[in-house]
Amino acid sequence: MLVAGFANLILALAKLVAGALAGSSAMLAEGAHSIGDTLNQGFLLASLRRSERPPDRRHPFGYGNERYVWSLLAAFGIFVAGAGFSISYGILTMLGHGGSGTSVWVAYAVLVLAAVLEGTSWLRAVYQARMETRRNRRGLLEHVRRSPDVTFKAALFEDSAAMIGLLFAAGGLILREITGSDFWDGLGSVLIGVLLAGLAFAIGRESTVLLIGRAADPAAQRVIRAEILGSPGVTGVAELLTMHFGPEQLLVAAKVNFSDDISADEAEDVAGEIDRRLRERLPVVRHVFLDPTQRTARPAETSVIKDASG
Repeated sequence: MLVAGFANLILALAKLVAGALAGSSAMLAEGAHSIGDTLNQGFLLASLRRSERPPDRRHPFGYGNERYVWSLLAAFGIFVAGAGFSISYGILTMLGHGGSGTSVWVAYAVLVLAAVLEGTSWLRAVYQARMETRRNRRGLLEHVRRSPDVTFKAALFEDSAAMIGLLFAAGGLILREITGSDFWDGLGSVLIGVLLAGLAFAIGRESTVLLIGRAADPAAQRVIRAEILGSPGVTGVAELLTMHFGPEQLLVAAKVNFSDDISADEAEDVAGEIDRRLRERLPVVRHVFLDPTQRTARPAETSVIKDASG
Protein backbone atom coordinates (compact mmCIF):
# COMPACT_ATOMS: atom_id res chain seq x y z
CA MET A 1 0.00 0.00 0.00
CA LEU A 2 2.94 2.34 0.61
CA VAL A 3 4.13 1.75 -2.95
CA ALA A 4 0.62 2.42 -4.30
CA GLY A 5 0.38 5.62 -2.28
CA PHE A 6 3.76 6.85 -3.51
CA ALA A 7 2.83 6.03 -7.12
CA ASN A 8 -0.45 7.92 -6.69
CA LEU A 9 1.44 10.96 -5.38
CA ILE A 10 3.86 10.97 -8.34
CA LEU A 11 0.95 10.56 -10.73
CA ALA A 12 -0.92 13.42 -9.05
CA LEU A 13 2.06 15.74 -9.52
CA ALA A 14 2.38 14.68 -13.16
CA LYS A 15 -1.31 15.41 -13.79
CA LEU A 16 -1.08 18.82 -12.12
CA VAL A 17 1.99 19.78 -14.17
CA ALA A 18 0.36 18.51 -17.36
CA GLY A 19 -2.84 20.38 -16.54
CA ALA A 20 -0.93 23.62 -16.00
CA LEU A 21 1.08 23.24 -19.22
CA ALA A 22 -1.99 22.33 -21.28
CA GLY A 23 -4.26 24.85 -19.56
CA SER A 24 -6.73 22.03 -18.90
CA SER A 25 -9.11 22.18 -15.95
CA ALA A 26 -10.01 18.52 -16.51
CA MET A 27 -6.36 17.49 -16.09
CA LEU A 28 -6.08 19.64 -12.96
CA ALA A 29 -9.23 17.93 -11.67
CA GLU A 30 -7.60 14.57 -12.32
CA GLY A 31 -4.60 15.79 -10.33
CA ALA A 32 -6.91 16.64 -7.45
CA HIS A 33 -8.48 13.19 -7.90
CA SER A 34 -5.09 11.51 -7.50
CA ILE A 35 -4.30 13.66 -4.45
CA GLY A 36 -7.57 12.47 -2.91
CA ASP A 37 -6.60 8.87 -3.71
CA THR A 38 -3.22 9.41 -2.07
CA LEU A 39 -4.87 10.76 1.08
CA ASN A 40 -7.22 7.80 1.06
CA GLN A 41 -4.30 5.36 0.77
CA GLY A 42 -2.76 6.97 3.84
CA PHE A 43 -6.00 6.76 5.80
CA LEU A 44 -6.55 3.13 4.82
CA LEU A 45 -2.98 2.21 5.79
CA ALA A 46 -3.49 3.85 9.17
CA SER A 47 -6.80 2.03 9.60
CA LEU A 48 -5.24 -1.37 8.84
CA ARG A 49 -2.47 -0.86 11.37
CA ARG A 50 -4.67 0.52 14.13
CA SER A 51 -7.45 -2.04 13.65
CA GLU A 52 -4.99 -4.92 14.14
CA ARG A 53 -4.18 -3.91 17.71
CA PRO A 54 -5.14 -6.67 20.20
CA PRO A 55 -8.08 -6.22 22.58
CA ASP A 56 -7.43 -4.54 25.91
CA ARG A 57 -9.37 -3.62 29.03
CA ARG A 58 -10.85 -0.47 27.51
CA HIS A 59 -11.63 -2.15 24.17
CA PRO A 60 -12.43 -5.80 24.93
CA PHE A 61 -13.68 -6.45 21.39
CA GLY A 62 -10.58 -5.03 19.75
CA TYR A 63 -10.15 -2.10 17.36
CA GLY A 64 -11.69 -3.48 14.16
CA ASN A 65 -14.20 -0.62 13.93
CA GLU A 66 -11.36 1.85 13.45
CA ARG A 67 -11.30 0.84 9.79
CA TYR A 68 -14.71 2.44 9.40
CA VAL A 69 -13.69 5.61 11.23
CA TRP A 70 -10.67 6.13 9.01
CA SER A 71 -12.69 5.31 5.91
CA LEU A 72 -15.05 8.14 6.86
CA LEU A 73 -12.04 10.46 7.06
CA ALA A 74 -10.92 9.21 3.67
CA ALA A 75 -14.34 9.96 2.18
CA PHE A 76 -14.20 13.48 3.61
CA GLY A 77 -10.69 13.96 2.18
CA ILE A 78 -11.79 12.82 -1.28
CA PHE A 79 -14.75 15.20 -1.20
CA VAL A 80 -12.75 18.24 -0.07
CA ALA A 81 -9.55 17.66 -2.06
CA GLY A 82 -11.21 16.39 -5.20
CA ALA A 83 -14.89 17.12 -5.69
CA GLY A 84 -14.98 20.70 -4.43
CA PHE A 85 -12.01 21.85 -6.47
CA SER A 86 -12.99 19.98 -9.63
CA ILE A 87 -16.56 21.26 -9.74
CA SER A 88 -15.77 24.88 -8.86
CA TYR A 89 -12.82 25.18 -11.26
CA GLY A 90 -14.72 23.37 -13.99
CA ILE A 91 -17.62 25.84 -13.73
CA LEU A 92 -15.20 28.77 -13.97
CA THR A 93 -13.69 27.24 -17.11
CA MET A 94 -17.12 26.69 -18.66
CA LEU A 95 -17.86 30.38 -18.02
CA GLY A 96 -14.69 31.39 -19.85
CA HIS A 97 -12.42 32.04 -16.87
CA GLY A 98 -10.09 29.07 -17.37
CA GLY A 99 -6.36 29.10 -17.95
CA SER A 100 -4.48 28.76 -21.20
CA GLY A 101 -1.71 26.47 -22.40
CA THR A 102 -0.15 25.01 -25.48
CA SER A 103 1.61 21.78 -24.45
CA VAL A 104 -1.39 19.51 -24.95
CA TRP A 105 0.84 16.59 -25.88
CA VAL A 106 2.11 16.48 -22.28
CA ALA A 107 -1.45 15.98 -21.05
CA TYR A 108 -2.03 13.19 -23.56
CA ALA A 109 1.20 11.46 -22.49
CA VAL A 110 0.25 11.64 -18.80
CA LEU A 111 -3.23 10.31 -19.58
CA VAL A 112 -1.72 7.29 -21.34
CA LEU A 113 0.66 6.69 -18.42
CA ALA A 114 -2.19 7.04 -15.93
CA ALA A 115 -4.34 4.62 -17.94
CA VAL A 116 -1.60 1.98 -17.76
CA LEU A 117 -0.87 2.42 -14.04
CA GLU A 118 -4.44 2.87 -12.82
CA GLY A 119 -5.74 0.26 -15.24
CA THR A 120 -3.33 -2.28 -13.75
CA SER A 121 -4.52 -1.39 -10.25
CA TRP A 122 -8.15 -1.67 -11.34
CA LEU A 123 -7.62 -5.10 -12.91
CA ARG A 124 -5.94 -6.28 -9.72
CA ALA A 125 -8.88 -5.06 -7.62
CA VAL A 126 -11.39 -6.76 -9.93
CA TYR A 127 -9.36 -9.98 -9.85
CA GLN A 128 -9.37 -9.94 -6.04
CA ALA A 129 -13.11 -9.38 -6.04
CA ARG A 130 -13.61 -12.27 -8.46
CA MET A 131 -11.55 -14.59 -6.24
CA GLU A 132 -13.66 -13.68 -3.23
CA THR A 133 -16.90 -14.20 -5.14
CA ARG A 134 -15.77 -17.69 -6.16
CA ARG A 135 -15.16 -18.56 -2.51
CA ASN A 136 -18.50 -17.12 -1.41
CA ARG A 137 -20.41 -18.33 -4.49
CA ARG A 138 -21.90 -14.90 -5.03
CA GLY A 139 -22.15 -12.52 -7.94
CA LEU A 140 -19.77 -9.57 -7.96
CA LEU A 141 -22.42 -6.94 -7.22
CA GLU A 142 -23.94 -9.06 -4.45
CA HIS A 143 -20.52 -9.59 -2.86
CA VAL A 144 -19.73 -5.87 -2.95
CA ARG A 145 -23.11 -5.08 -1.41
CA ARG A 146 -22.83 -7.63 1.42
CA SER A 147 -19.12 -7.54 2.24
CA PRO A 148 -18.26 -5.81 5.55
CA ASP A 149 -14.69 -5.16 4.32
CA VAL A 150 -14.81 -1.43 3.68
CA THR A 151 -11.10 -1.39 2.76
CA PHE A 152 -11.76 -3.75 -0.14
CA LYS A 153 -14.77 -1.70 -1.23
CA ALA A 154 -12.89 1.59 -1.06
CA ALA A 155 -10.07 0.21 -3.22
CA LEU A 156 -12.48 -1.18 -5.82
CA PHE A 157 -14.59 2.00 -5.89
CA GLU A 158 -11.54 4.24 -6.18
CA ASP A 159 -9.92 2.24 -8.97
CA SER A 160 -13.19 2.17 -10.91
CA ALA A 161 -13.67 5.92 -10.41
CA ALA A 162 -10.07 6.53 -11.53
CA MET A 163 -10.70 4.82 -14.88
CA ILE A 164 -13.95 6.72 -15.44
CA GLY A 165 -12.25 9.98 -14.48
CA LEU A 166 -9.55 9.43 -17.08
CA LEU A 167 -12.25 9.00 -19.73
CA PHE A 168 -13.88 12.28 -18.68
CA ALA A 169 -10.54 14.11 -18.75
CA ALA A 170 -9.54 12.70 -22.13
CA GLY A 171 -12.97 13.41 -23.61
CA GLY A 172 -13.00 16.99 -22.37
CA LEU A 173 -9.49 17.65 -23.62
CA ILE A 174 -10.06 16.11 -27.06
CA LEU A 175 -13.34 17.98 -27.56
CA ARG A 176 -11.65 21.23 -26.55
CA GLU A 177 -8.98 20.74 -29.19
CA ILE A 178 -11.53 19.81 -31.84
CA THR A 179 -14.02 22.62 -31.19
CA GLY A 180 -11.70 25.26 -29.78
CA SER A 181 -14.12 25.80 -26.87
CA ASP A 182 -13.04 25.56 -23.22
CA PHE A 183 -16.61 24.54 -22.35
CA TRP A 184 -15.88 20.85 -22.93
CA ASP A 185 -12.74 20.89 -20.82
CA GLY A 186 -14.67 22.55 -18.01
CA LEU A 187 -17.47 20.04 -18.38
CA GLY A 188 -14.96 17.21 -18.04
CA SER A 189 -13.74 18.77 -14.79
CA VAL A 190 -17.28 19.10 -13.45
CA LEU A 191 -18.05 15.48 -14.31
CA ILE A 192 -14.91 14.36 -12.48
CA GLY A 193 -16.02 16.39 -9.47
CA VAL A 194 -19.49 14.82 -9.52
CA LEU A 195 -17.86 11.39 -9.81
CA LEU A 196 -15.68 12.09 -6.77
CA ALA A 197 -18.65 13.39 -4.78
CA GLY A 198 -20.49 10.14 -5.55
CA LEU A 199 -17.42 8.13 -4.55
CA ALA A 200 -17.12 10.01 -1.26
CA PHE A 201 -20.82 9.45 -0.56
CA ALA A 202 -20.59 5.71 -1.31
CA ILE A 203 -17.55 5.16 0.93
CA GLY A 204 -18.99 7.36 3.68
CA ARG A 205 -22.34 5.58 3.61
CA GLU A 206 -20.77 2.11 3.77
CA SER A 207 -18.50 3.18 6.63
CA THR A 208 -21.35 4.76 8.59
CA VAL A 209 -23.60 1.70 8.27
CA LEU A 210 -20.81 -0.59 9.48
CA LEU A 211 -19.62 1.78 12.19
CA ILE A 212 -22.95 1.75 14.01
CA GLY A 213 -22.91 -2.06 14.05
CA ARG A 214 -24.28 -3.96 11.06
CA ALA A 215 -25.62 -7.48 11.51
CA ALA A 216 -24.23 -10.48 9.65
CA ASP A 217 -25.76 -11.06 6.24
CA PRO A 218 -28.85 -13.33 6.08
CA ALA A 219 -26.90 -16.32 4.75
CA ALA A 220 -24.49 -16.22 7.70
CA GLN A 221 -27.39 -15.84 10.13
CA ARG A 222 -29.03 -18.92 8.66
CA VAL A 223 -25.81 -20.91 9.15
CA ILE A 224 -25.54 -19.73 12.76
CA ARG A 225 -29.16 -20.56 13.53
CA ALA A 226 -28.86 -24.00 11.89
CA GLU A 227 -25.73 -24.84 13.90
CA ILE A 228 -27.44 -23.90 17.14
CA LEU A 229 -30.66 -25.77 16.36
CA GLY A 230 -28.68 -28.86 15.30
CA SER A 231 -27.14 -29.26 18.74
CA PRO A 232 -28.44 -31.98 21.09
CA GLY A 233 -30.97 -30.77 23.63
CA VAL A 234 -31.72 -27.52 21.79
CA THR A 235 -35.41 -27.01 21.06
CA GLY A 236 -35.34 -23.50 19.64
CA VAL A 237 -33.64 -20.13 19.29
CA ALA A 238 -35.71 -17.44 20.99
CA GLU A 239 -33.47 -14.57 19.84
CA LEU A 240 -30.38 -14.26 17.65
CA LEU A 241 -28.29 -11.08 17.50
CA THR A 242 -25.14 -10.55 15.43
CA MET A 243 -22.88 -7.53 14.93
CA HIS A 244 -19.66 -6.86 13.03
CA PHE A 245 -16.69 -5.44 14.93
CA GLY A 246 -14.55 -4.95 11.84
CA PRO A 247 -14.63 -6.90 8.57
CA GLU A 248 -13.21 -10.08 10.10
CA GLN A 249 -14.79 -9.95 13.56
CA LEU A 250 -18.35 -11.02 14.23
CA LEU A 251 -20.15 -11.17 17.57
CA VAL A 252 -22.94 -13.70 18.07
CA ALA A 253 -25.41 -13.49 20.95
CA ALA A 254 -28.38 -15.86 21.23
CA LYS A 255 -31.06 -16.88 23.70
CA VAL A 256 -31.28 -20.66 23.28
CA ASN A 257 -34.19 -22.85 24.39
CA PHE A 258 -33.18 -26.22 25.84
CA SER A 259 -35.33 -29.23 26.60
CA ASP A 260 -36.60 -29.63 30.16
CA ASP A 261 -34.47 -32.74 30.66
CA ILE A 262 -31.05 -31.13 30.19
CA SER A 263 -29.01 -30.03 33.21
CA ALA A 264 -27.05 -26.81 33.66
CA ASP A 265 -23.73 -28.64 33.22
CA GLU A 266 -24.94 -30.29 30.03
CA ALA A 267 -26.19 -26.96 28.71
CA GLU A 268 -22.76 -25.45 29.27
CA ASP A 269 -21.10 -28.34 27.42
CA VAL A 270 -23.48 -27.92 24.49
CA ALA A 271 -22.77 -24.18 24.45
CA GLY A 272 -19.07 -24.89 24.21
CA GLU A 273 -19.61 -27.27 21.31
CA ILE A 274 -21.78 -24.69 19.52
CA ASP A 275 -19.00 -22.15 19.95
CA ARG A 276 -16.44 -24.52 18.43
CA ARG A 277 -18.61 -25.42 15.43
CA LEU A 278 -19.52 -21.82 14.69
CA ARG A 279 -15.86 -20.82 14.59
CA GLU A 280 -15.14 -23.69 12.21
CA ARG A 281 -18.02 -22.87 9.86
CA LEU A 282 -17.56 -19.09 10.00
CA PRO A 283 -13.99 -18.00 10.78
CA VAL A 284 -15.16 -14.38 11.20
CA VAL A 285 -16.96 -15.39 14.41
CA ARG A 286 -14.79 -14.16 17.26
CA HIS A 287 -17.18 -13.84 20.21
CA VAL A 288 -20.13 -16.09 21.06
CA PHE A 289 -22.50 -15.42 23.97
CA LEU A 290 -25.24 -17.97 24.57
CA ASP A 291 -27.99 -17.69 27.18
CA PRO A 292 -29.49 -21.17 27.70
CA THR A 293 -33.07 -21.20 29.02
CA GLN A 294 -35.48 -23.97 29.95
CA ARG A 295 -39.23 -24.23 29.96
CA THR A 296 -39.16 -25.30 33.58
CA ALA A 297 -37.48 -22.33 35.20
CA ARG A 298 -34.81 -23.30 37.71
CA PRO A 299 -32.49 -20.44 38.78
CA ALA A 300 -29.35 -22.57 38.90
CA GLU A 301 -29.88 -23.72 35.33
CA THR A 302 -31.33 -20.65 33.59
CA SER A 303 -28.42 -18.42 34.63
CA VAL A 304 -25.84 -20.34 32.62
CA ILE A 305 -24.06 -17.93 30.27
CA LYS A 306 -21.38 -19.11 27.96
CA ASP A 307 -18.82 -16.48 26.95
CA ALA A 308 -16.97 -18.12 24.07
CA SER A 309 -14.42 -15.31 23.81
CA GLY A 310 -12.38 -16.83 26.60
